[in-house]
Amino acid sequence: MPNPERSIDIQRDSRAEQLPMSALLALAMTGFICILTETLPAGLLPLLAEGLHVSQPLAGQTVTAYALGSLIAAIPLTIATRRWPRRNVLLLTIVGFLLFNSVTALSSSYTLTLIARFFAGVSAGLAWSLIAGYARRMVEPHQQGRALAVAMAGTPVALSLGVPLSTWLGNIVGWRVAFGIMSFLTLVLIGWVIARVPNYPGQTSAQSLALRKVAATPGVVGVLAVVATWMLGHNVLYTYVAPLVSLAGLSLHVDVVLLVFGIAALIGIWITGKIVDGHLRKAVLCSLAGFAGIALAFGLWPRQPIIIYLGIAIWGLSFGGAATLLQTALADAAGPGADAALSMNVVVWNSAIAGGGLLGGALLDHIGAGSFSWVVMIFALVSLGIAFFGRSHAFPAGHRQHGHVEQP
Repeated sequence: MPNPERSIDIQRDSRAEQLPMSALLALAMTGFICILTETLPAGLLPLLAEGLHVSQPLAGQTVTAYALGSLIAAIPLTIATRRWPRRNVLLLTIVGFLLFNSVTALSSSYTLTLIARFFAGVSAGLAWSLIAGYARRMVEPHQQGRALAVAMAGTPVALSLGVPLSTWLGNIVGWRVAFGIMSFLTLVLIGWVIARVPNYPGQTSAQSLALRKVAATPGVVGVLAVVATWMLGHNVLYTYVAPLVSLAGLSLHVDVVLLVFGIAALIGIWITGKIVDGHLRKAVLCSLAGFAGIALAFGLWPRQPIIIYLGIAIWGLSFGGAATLLQTALADAAGPGADAALSMNVVVWNSAIAGGGLLGGALLDHIGAGSFSWVVMIFALVSLGIAFFGRSHAFPAGHRQHGHVEQP
């Protein structure tokens, strides 16, 4: 005879295992808007320069202003708002995008546009330090990795699909309309967050940890060191992927190369969502080993298109889940100081993006694109070594539940 009580228990357990997808996808949409707002000027640079009556190099500083806002604001704003209800902080960041993208769309002043871009970056810095911790609070500890994978899905989607589509649209209807569409998306997102994203209290004064104490927590510096070295190497290649693939005669197919990378990254984040909770350490080590391997392949066979395409696909797979893996490891290591640690991650990550651009430019000018692979391989191996020896705290072995996981 069927047992009705057992059936009810099974259904209850099944519901408990389900992720709050609507709320997590709202966080993913927030990340999508962060990335798209950051990169949109790069794809529309000639139109932006013409509309603001400045040179293209000056128009390019709108991207710099955004990055500068993120770097400066992430840590102090995270600390200043850590006692606020979490949904209020999330809505504050989204309203920031609405306001400053609208100003950018309407502005005819270069100075005003730079100011708006800076404060849009401030919104992004706060958003990135919030998303991971928020996603983790929505679920049980054993589901945190999968939840974070969903919440971070907006990044590869924006890079692989959002940027080329918005660039194409901007070239058709103009850069002002493109920024106006971004504002419309934020209006939709505000309603979505209010309707579907749960609110949580901020930290009490007893729960708040000083930044120095969080940084001194075992494992935190180790994870941040992996973030710095991995992302520095990645951004040398990604920023200068056009000259890299031109060695193989693919200068007219950079869009296809980036599409391959983006699709592979989406697959990578899906795989990461499946394995992050049970095999985080192995996933990090395999991703870094794969990254080092493709850097070696690019160095040995830089003029072979098939090697380039295969390597780009492996690179995308290894990078797709990087944000999920590293932020999960960092939040696990930091425990109750997760939000502060994740704000440090924003600073380190964005510094690595800037550093990769500077280092790659210097290599290109003085040695050539053929040098990228060997330098990147060094960074990948250093990162792999740090992760490998971070077995005790930064990247412990086994299932996350068997480690030092705490609910932020």
